[in-house]
Amino acid sequence: MTQRKRLSSTQISSQNKRASSFFVTQEEVEDATFTQPSTSQVQRGLEKLTAAQVDQKTAEVVQYFLVKDQKKMPVRRADLVKHVVKEYRNIYPEIIKRAARTFDQVFGLKLIEIDTRSHMYILVNNLDTADRISPIECSTNPKMGLLFVILSVIFMKGGVVRENLIWNTLKKLRADPGEKHEEFGDVRRVVTDEFVRQRYLEYVRIPHTEPVEHEFRWGQRADMEVSKARILEFMGQLHEQEPQSWSQQYREAHSTPNAAQASSTTTSSQR
Repeated sequence: MTQRKRLSSTQISSQNKRASSFFVTQEEVEDATFTQPSTSQVQRGLEKLTAAQVDQKTAEVVQYFLVKDQKKMPVRRADLVKHVVKEYRNIYPEIIKRAARTFDQVFGLKLIEIDTRSHMYILVNNLDTADRISPIECSTNPKMGLLFVILSVIFMKGGVVRENLIWNTLKKLRADPGEKHEEFGDVRRVVTDEFVRQRYLEYVRIPHTEPVEHEFRWGQRADMEVSKARILEFMGQLHEQEPQSWSQQYREAHSTPNAAQASSTTTSSQR
C-alpha cells in the first residue's frame, strides 16, 4: 500500500504562496498590456489630432478624477486608460500632464501618483504644509471627524497602534464597532475597509498572533492631506497644554513633510 505523507502547515503555506504567485488581478493584467508611449510617439500622435480633440479628452479625464474624488477613491491607470483614454492611449502622458495642470490652475488640486507599481493616482489639496487643514476643521462630514480622531490616536501613540486601542477609543465616543451606528452604519467596515481603500489608513495583520490581531498606521493620503501640527494644536486645546509638551510629536509635526516626496511623483507615470 502506498503510504500517504501528511504535509506540515509550513509546507502547505509554502505551496499556497507559490500557487498564489500565479494569480494577478484583472487590473494588473490590463495595466501590463499598456506600454508607456515614448516622447516621439506622443508627438506623432498629437500631430494626428486636433487641439479640440485633445482638449475634449483631457476634460473627460478631469471629470473622471473629480467623480472618483467625491468618495476619495484612488484611480488606477489601467481603469483610466480602459474607460476614458481609450483610443487616445498613444498620447496618454500629454493628457495626464494637461489634466494635472488643469487641477492645479483651476481647482487648486495636485494630481499625485501614490503607487508607482500599480500606477495609482489621488487628488490632494494644493496647499503648503503649514496651511493644510485638518478634516475636523474643514468638513461637516461626520466620517471625517471619526477619521481625524483615529489619525490623532495613531500619531500621538508613535505612528502604529493595535486595533484594540482604536476600538476602545471609538467605544468611548459611542461609535462601537460591534454595533450599528445611526450616523456611520457599520463602524468597523468604515474604518477597516472604506478608510483603507481611500488610503487614509493602513490596516495590517500582526504576524504570529493567535487570535489574529491587526494594527493601524497612517495611509498615504493622510500623510499628504492631514496636518500633524493641527493635530497637536487640537490635543493641546483638549488637554490645556502647549503643543511643545509632546516633544517627539512636535519635532515630527514640524519636520520636512512626507508629502514633499510624494509630490515629486506628480504625473511621474510619464517616465
